[in-house]
Amino acid sequence: MNRNVIRQVMNVIALIFMVAMNGLSEALPINGQTSAEIANRLPILFVPANYVFSIWGIIYMLLIGFGIYQALPSQRENPLLQKIGYWFVLSCVANATWLVLFHYNLFALSMVTMVVLLVSLIMIYTRIGVGQKALTLKEKVLIHIPFSTYLGWITVATVANASYVLYDAGWDGFGISPEIWATAMLLIATGIVLAIIYTRSDIAYVSVIVWAFIGIVNKQVDTPIVVMTAATMVAVVVIALILSRLMHRDVARTSEMIQNRSMA
Repeated sequence: MNRNVIRQVMNVIALIFMVAMNGLSEALPINGQTSAEIANRLPILFVPANYVFSIWGIIYMLLIGFGIYQALPSQRENPLLQKIGYWFVLSCVANATWLVLFHYNLFALSMVTMVVLLVSLIMIYTRIGVGQKALTLKEKVLIHIPFSTYLGWITVATVANASYVLYDAGWDGFGISPEIWATAMLLIATGIVLAIIYTRSDIAYVSVIVWAFIGIVNKQVDTPIVVMTAATMVAVVVIALILSRLMHRDVARTSEMIQNRSMA
């Protein structure tokens, strides 16, 4: 069997496995508790409101679109999809494994799988050149946007997961209050987002972070410093994205004008 066909089939199998595991985790649920119930039970200030987790539905719909698209015979030799390789399979296995570990409150082990998931998505994100390559609309919608959205959410989830691990281990934060640590994590996350804006101007990725930060504002209403920081970071990120898009548009117009003059 052609190696590209094998890759396509493996991607579909891995996607079905991941989606099925996520469905079972809520329907059963695994170990008698949902992810939201675990998140609400632990006093972690970086966790957003429950409604924010509905983004998983959007992520899975986008990934299903990707799974169908990459499985088409016409896409067998697509170099962009070939660059993804088996990183998507690894991400699906890591996602499903994380669910089991997290639902059994094995937070330290779940952090290992979360890091594997994050690294696999970063590899995909960089290999397909999100925000740095000219693509058809179809490729942008069915390849770039799914992984931009997915990576954006897992960026937030990784920070939250690290917080669970530290809380479960009884870490005292070096004597620094949880509110200050939550503020620091918001600033670090914002720094990552600003780097993405500067290098890639990725609207999908940034939108997910803004969605999560607004959710933190709504969830942590009893912690003013966290609310104020999250709200401020939302404004900073949105302004930075708008400026970035305007700058890219001006650069594109200038390049087009220079090209037209050279052809005249």
